[in-house]
Amino acid sequence: MSVKVITTELSLPWFQVNALAFIPSASGTSSIKSEWALFTHGYTSHKGDCLNWATRLVEAGVPCMIFDQPGHYLGSFNEVNSFSDFTAHAHELFGEAFQRLQSLMENNLSGQYSGPTNIILGGHSLGAFTAIRALELPVLQNYQRVAVAVGIGIGQRQATHLFETAFYEKTLSIRRQLVSPELDSKQVFGWLKHEKETMTLSNQRIHLITGEDDIVVGGGGLEAFLEVLERNNNSVTFDKPKRLPHHEPGAASPYLYSFLKNHFGWS
Repeated sequence: MSVKVITTELSLPWFQVNALAFIPSASGTSSIKSEWALFTHGYTSHKGDCLNWATRLVEAGVPCMIFDQPGHYLGSFNEVNSFSDFTAHAHELFGEAFQRLQSLMENNLSGQYSGPTNIILGGHSLGAFTAIRALELPVLQNYQRVAVAVGIGIGQRQATHLFETAFYEKTLSIRRQLVSPELDSKQVFGWLKHEKETMTLSNQRIHLITGEDDIVVGGGGLEAFLEVLERNNNSVTFDKPKRLPHHEPGAASPYLYSFLKNHFGWS
């Protein structure tokens, strides 16, 4: 199936980011699936981390969009004016991504495609958390939804996050300058840990993919988050590959595709 890649921007009152849409060709409309996928990346990174996922899915007929997190300079040179803006609204970019993809599909397929019935929300690390949070967005409530969360868990270390340790000491000063000042790692990691531990999301379908060798999530991290999600009546499954290091989210592509193929019954 041929694919058209379209550059675009997503805007909310609080921030603007860059995005890429992957549109299956109009000549192949009969094989376009009724699922659409929206993906974003982790802390200090960019949408390119999700390229493998989008490529694998769009080749199978799934329209996709990948987008940058607000205030992440490797993706978009746009600032976040306050940390509270980010924490309150970053996940809403999934709703904006859906509406933009909807418009692009209509424009490029000239009414030959009726639209989705299922929405796949996915992300890596920080993006995985915002994807899960986006499951409850009002704009998506008329569709069946599933979140695929890569490289996420609740770290069981008692002290600081891995990025705050000597392991990353030499690069941390650079990493901190790859994001808006309002997104300093000390604020982001503390907020993420608290939000995951106290999450009240319920009755959602979520699939976790975290490697045994993911030293950022760490031992027992996936299981700790799984326990939080399951106690709120979410339907949660997981893959735990032996090799899926935190800094290689693109390598999750076969696990992501395999789960979705089985979940939706793709041939």
